[in-house]
Amino acid sequence: MSLDFLIPLYVILVVAAATFLTRFLPFALFGGGKEVPALVKSLGDLLPPAVIAILVVYCLKGVSLMVAPHGFPEFISVGIVALLHIWKRNNLLSIGGGTLLYMVLVQMVFV
Repeated sequence: MSLDFLIPLYVILVVAAATFLTRFLPFALFGGGKEVPALVKSLGDLLPPAVIAILVVYCLKGVSLMVAPHGFPEFISVGIVALLHIWKRNNLLSIGGGTLLYMVLVQMVFV
């Protein structure tokens, strides 16, 4: 076999092994009725809101309030995402609706 064929094969095998390990490891560590450590439980409660906050800051860091459209599409979309999530508690609906609205606003309204 040539080296050109083996390198992608090795990459695929490493990625597959890493994916399998990340899916299997929690069941191996905490399965079978074992008590989940308090640290892991607290991280499970704290990390999702922290990640969302980081994503919001990252998405809004480039918004200039001094240049038209003054951040209106971004802030309208953030508000809709928040309202959709409070109303339906569905991540896919919230993110999809906010993204769709943002794209409509920047492509058709705030041109």
